[in-house]
Amino acid sequence: MTNTGKDQPAPDNVLVTGGTGFIGTHLIDALIDRGENVTVIDNLSTSALKYLHPDAEFINQDIRDSNVTQLVKDLNPKTVYHLAAQASVAVSAREPLTDVNINVIGTLNLLEGIRDLPHSPRFIFFSTGGAIYGDLDPSALPASETIDAQPLSPYAVSKLAIENYLRAYGHLYDLNYTIVRPANVYGPRQNPDGEAGVIAIFTQAMLEGRQVTIFGDGNDQRDYIYISDFIDGVLTLANSDLPGPYNIGTGLGVSVNEIHQILSEFIDKAKPAKYGPPRPGDIPKIWLDISSAKKDFGWQANTSFQDGISKTVEWFRQAAS
Repeated sequence: MTNTGKDQPAPDNVLVTGGTGFIGTHLIDALIDRGENVTVIDNLSTSALKYLHPDAEFINQDIRDSNVTQLVKDLNPKTVYHLAAQASVAVSAREPLTDVNINVIGTLNLLEGIRDLPHSPRFIFFSTGGAIYGDLDPSALPASETIDAQPLSPYAVSKLAIENYLRAYGHLYDLNYTIVRPANVYGPRQNPDGEAGVIAIFTQAMLEGRQVTIFGDGNDQRDYIYISDFIDGVLTLANSDLPGPYNIGTGLGVSVNEIHQILSEFIDKAKPAKYGPPRPGDIPKIWLDISSAKKDFGWQANTSFQDGISKTVEWFRQAAS
């Protein structure tokens, strides 16, 4: 007897905020591959529709607008992946009011829509693992989720504020949430024209034969995770019912000087970098302890930094051809 599909469960309705950005488009590809119906809210302020999956429903909307609360109620999603944010430490240092309006007020607009729904959607919040811990003594690295957060930029403060709001909403309104603290995510589609995303910025400039600027002495270290590994980690957490926070990274620190050196191995005739003053708010050294995600979910990143850089350079090279 032919299966008409009538006995198949209906696809989940999923909402992704900031879904036209670098991480968002990769996440949406994975969600749609799993058969889920995806609606995207984005105001296109720092992204475009170029890489958005054609099966995703797009709504041009700023999360700061008060009507977002009703929009969330109308969509009635089973899961919300909240990526929309002002994500630059440097911008937050220059414009802290803009930062708090987007990251805090915008998120509360979403949460107010969610708390009036008859069910509690899963709310996956993308916090920060690169800035929230503050300037740690090297002996405290890799940074564990159990360390008291000591944010030193308005951006990191806004992310920690939302983590605390989520705990309050969980206590008061039974919000079902998970906090993801990402390392520095890199890979294909990352915007090379912004102030964040050093690997994309350097890759594009070096392929075009331009000299790059390293802020400070280049010895600042970050934890860099390739995009496919990161999406795998996020979806692993989303399938759980644990609130976190969970670090999603590699557990390894890589300096800006090392990034430039490794990129130079893949890009012919790359120019030596020039050095500029350090940027306010940047943390000298941070990489993440990922043992909690490994212990609770069996998850870990599998792409080496060399392989990730190779794939990223090749994508940017093809995109320019």
